[in-house]
Amino acid sequence: MDKDRGITMNDGNKIPILGFGTYSPDAVPKSKCEEATKTAIEVGFRHIDGAYVYQTEEHVGRAVRAKISDGTVKREDIFYTGKLWSTFHRPELVRKCLEESLKKLQFDYMDLFIIHNPFSMKPGPDLFPMGEDKKPVFDNVDLRQTWEAMEACKDAGLVRSIGVSNFTRKQLEMILNKPGLKYKPVINQVECHPYRNQSKLLAFCKSNDIILEGYCVLGSQRDPSWLNPDAPPLLEDPLLVAIAKKYNKTPALVAIRYQLQRGLVVLVKTYTRKRIEENAQLMGPPAAAPPPEHDYCSYPEAKFLT
Repeated sequence: MDKDRGITMNDGNKIPILGFGTYSPDAVPKSKCEEATKTAIEVGFRHIDGAYVYQTEEHVGRAVRAKISDGTVKREDIFYTGKLWSTFHRPELVRKCLEESLKKLQFDYMDLFIIHNPFSMKPGPDLFPMGEDKKPVFDNVDLRQTWEAMEACKDAGLVRSIGVSNFTRKQLEMILNKPGLKYKPVINQVECHPYRNQSKLLAFCKSNDIILEGYCVLGSQRDPSWLNPDAPPLLEDPLLVAIAKKYNKTPALVAIRYQLQRGLVVLVKTYTRKRIEENAQLMGPPAAAPPPEHDYCSYPEAKFLT
């Protein structure tokens, strides 16, 4: 990490260590994403994480352009990540997905474009194609060919860096060992939090100069379709709460800073201004640097998190 709070990726481009996520649950109006993104930029976020499937790209684009218009930022100050959705994995569809996202955003390029998931789904207008049996309809695509199409998008100047998301070690090795590989993935974005710390995947990525980027760093979504509602919330974990109390920080800040210390790029998502401002604290050192024994970033109790 350098003085600009960014990490240089294996292609030489830099990514800010803390990103603002723009996924919006179905229960939340997509329009709220626009105001939240404006707020995030106002308080210092420069890394914005989006995706084709989120259906918030038009709102994110308007927010970014508004902050450019009022002089808060320039386009080159913003690091935007987009994602290739699973219905566009066929090589001939990859650029189409990227261009559709760029049109919604009204951007000339993306800073980072990643394969959203390592599974392919039937191409077409439906984001989640279902058969008559109400089961997902998958597609048989060689992701190595998908990756070649991603490389072509980079060569065309439509995106500056390319990576993957939710890939296992085996799936990463498939790309890394591909004959004629032109560009390595710069990043692998995965769910990562103390209850799912991804230590083996992190070690593998570091050994191959691939950055691990964490989402759901405050615990899995509480959506019943995503997580057993009876599972204990991470932020209520007694030890995490005790650490936060000891160092006069919130459990959320401790959980996020823990991942930053491990070398991850971290995504945070909230539409509440107070929480956006709180999370922004992690983009810079404390106003008065405390001695190591009082630094909440280096608590010995964090052994339980590894």
